[in-house]
This record gives sequence, C-alpha cells and structure tokens, in this order.
Amino acid sequence: MASQTAGRLCFSNVTALAPMVRVGTLPMRLLALDYGADVVYCEELIDLKMVQCRRLVNDVLQTVDFVAPDERVMFRTCERERDRVVFQMGTADPDRALSVAQLLQDDVAAIDVNMGCPKEYSTKGGMGAALLSDPDTIVAILNKLVKGVSKPVTCKIRILPSLDDTVSLVRRIEQTGVAAIAVHGRLKEERPRHPLHCDYIQAVARAVDIPVIANGGSLDLVKCFPDIQEFRAATGASSVMLARAAMWNPSVFRQQGLLPVEEVMEGYLKYAIRYENNPFNTKYCLCQMLRDKVESPMGKQVQTAQTNAEICAAFGMQEDFEKVQVLLRSRREALQSSSPPSLPVTEGGVTSMAVKFERRQYPAQITPKMLLLEWSRREKLLQPLYQTVERPQARSFQSTVSVAEQRFRSSLWEKSKKSAEQAAAVVCLRVLGLPEGRLGEEDAGPPRKRKLLDGAEERREEREDTVANGNRDEPDTPQ
Repeated sequence: MASQTAGRLCFSNVTALAPMVRVGTLPMRLLALDYGADVVYCEELIDLKMVQCRRLVNDVLQTVDFVAPDERVMFRTCERERDRVVFQMGTADPDRALSVAQLLQDDVAAIDVNMGCPKEYSTKGGMGAALLSDPDTIVAILNKLVKGVSKPVTCKIRILPSLDDTVSLVRRIEQTGVAAIAVHGRLKEERPRHPLHCDYIQAVARAVDIPVIANGGSLDLVKCFPDIQEFRAATGASSVMLARAAMWNPSVFRQQGLLPVEEVMEGYLKYAIRYENNPFNTKYCLCQMLRDKVESPMGKQVQTAQTNAEICAAFGMQEDFEKVQVLLRSRREALQSSSPPSLPVTEGGVTSMAVKFERRQYPAQITPKMLLLEWSRREKLLQPLYQTVERPQARSFQSTVSVAEQRFRSSLWEKSKKSAEQAAAVVCLRVLGLPEGRLGEEDAGPPRKRKLLDGAEERREEREDTVANGNRDEPDTPQ
C-alpha cells in the first residue's frame, strides 16, 4: 500500500495508475484501487478549463464535483480516493497552475504537472512535451506550486535525445522540491511501437534522491502483477506507473493474478452507473477492455448504446441499473424534503430559488409557463425568453427566464428541458407574487379570465413561443 508521511503521500515503493485521456475518470480509478493500485491519477485536465470551475458537493452521488461554466463536470472525486488520487494538469503558466492547484488541493492527495504528453492538443498550447524544450518554465511552474500548495507536487516527463541533457533536466526539477518525478522512457517523437529506453530511466533514478516513477512499459513489459516488479527492478525506479495495461485490464494490479476481462468490465460498469459516468466515456473504456472482441455481438451492442442504461442491457445488468436509480432517486427526494423553504437569492443579475417542478401539482390545462406568458401579455411586456443549459454527464437541465428586464431560475436541475423551463417560470411567478396555478391555490386560474384555447390553437401558440424563444425542444441525447 502507499505509505504516508505526516499526512503526505509518499511515492516510494508504490504502483500507480497513470493518467490517460478519457480513462482516468472516477469509476476506473476506484476499480484500480480495488485491485491493488496504491495511487491513482486523473486524466490530464487543462488549466484553462479548470481555473473556471467551481467546487460543488454532490450530496446525491456523495462526490465532490468541479463544474465548468457550461455545467460540465470536469473532475469528480469521492472520499474513498481522497488520500490516493493525484490531480494531473496540463499547464504552461505558473500563476494559472497555482490557481488550479489551490482550488483542488483539499480534495486530492497530490498535484501533478504533465510535461510528457506528445499530443497536439497539449503541445500546441506550450504544455506537455513542449515544456521539455523550455526548462526555465518547467522550474517556474514547479517552484510556484511547491511553495503555494500544501500537498505534494510531482511531474511527468519524457526523455531527451541526450542522456546527459535528460539527467541535467531532472536534477533541475529535483531542486524545485517536488516529491517525485515520473519518467516515460521514450522521446516525445516516439510512440508505443518504439522500444522503451529503460537505461535512461535507470540513469535518472541513480542521479537523483527523490522517488522516480517508471512509465511506458505497458505494451512490451507489463502484462500481469509480477511484471510490475520486474519493470521496477529493470529501471531501478521507486514506483511503476501504468496506463494502457491498466486500461485494458485494471486487475493487472492484483497480486493474485489477472481476472477475466468480463468480470472486470462488470465491476467497472457498476461504478459507472453508481457515479453517473458519462456514457460515452463508459463505452470508450469498455471497448478498450474488449480489445479484439470489440466486433463481437456484445461489443457491437456496447458501441451502439447511447446511455448507461443501454450499456447495462448489453451486459444483462438492467436490474443493477434500476437498483442504483432507486437509490439515487430516494436520496434526491430525501434531500428535497429535508430542505427548508427556499428564499430568493440574487447573484449576477439572476434571482434564483430552490424549486422543483412537479407536474402532478398542476391542473391538466394550466402550467406556470402559460400563466407567466398570459401575465406578460396583459402587462404589454415582451413574452418570456427561456435559455436552457444541459449538464451532459448527469443529463439534467437548468433554465433561465428573462421577463421585464429581470432574470429568474431554479437552482435545482431538472431531468428534461421542459421541466427546467417550468421551474424557472415558477420562480419568476413566486418572486413577482403572482399565482402559479397549483392545485388548491386560491385563484388557480390565469391572471385574467379567458377562454382556454382549444387543442389546435394551443399547439399553434406553443410553436410560436418556441420559434420566438429560439428554444426548440431537442431529443434528450447525451453530449
């Protein structure tokens, strides 16, 4: 197991699940811990995106989420991995790197900077392997982080063409005070098909006193747990970091030996539905585990699935999916019932309340949107304008309605766009002191008596509202 020194994660004599784009999400990290990984890394996340995030405690999933302005969950973690997860970022700016690290530091075990990623999305911004040709920036970033955060700081590099230059760079990195350095034993131009330079990793391990983590042995050197020990011995490293080997079968960390990949995929899928993992990430990870079986009947069913529910059906795990939905639904209801009545809060020009739209509380012919539209017409105002955003990973929606040069929204998220718009209308009506039409409410009818539209007229009016608002209802497909 990973050792702890004065509450700080120590990278000596540990195995690590490496960062891998689209793979290092919470379900995969938890599965790796189950099988024996000591430290797990998130996928590389770019500082420009993370610095805009806000930290939210998700009481339903029992996670901590870092959410972007467009409501995408960029990073999700939980108590189980808190002392063993390393947050890895892509950055080329010391100040921005520090801002991100300070945002995350209370929820992770360490902060890592990826200085070895050769992919264009990273290097074109001066990040990843592009930093290898700019050691002064490397030192500036690491110095800023080591001095500015309370958790260990590490970095990952690739080797340079010259062994002397590689050792020189690593010694400069050591002087910044980092807790460990991971070395991928390939040049930035090389890919997995090229041989790994174990001699370079070994030379680095001998040249510095901090732990060195060997990386890059998945394809040729590591197939099962004993291979991890041999890879560590061959490189003289303190630890071993795995990416693709762990992606193909996370039970590579299991000392008792590999498990059948079908069993591993089932365990992964249980975590994916428990933590509402993005279904496209779920598909990607499962297809990576299937490897040469990806064109099998099961593989094709997984590839065509659009939701986690459909993926579960491919594995015959519909009952598991339904049990989780019942659990999460009960948590949501308990949280809502225990919450005190919401008071309006105005921030950033938007007035919000914690309001959930329940259709059964309203007569069949009346909705809050209808009443708000009628009131706006009576007051000779522009009709309400709804702007809706989607949180793809949770497949939920939040709408803001603009009325009389004011904006209103519910702070709670709904499962459909229509419900989100109705909730926003409820907030607006309550703040303005207008009837919202609920059953049992005094004067539950529209603010002004009028004949209810017949079916044809009502459909026509809804179409006009939709076109005027520029807010067509699209199918609920995950993003």
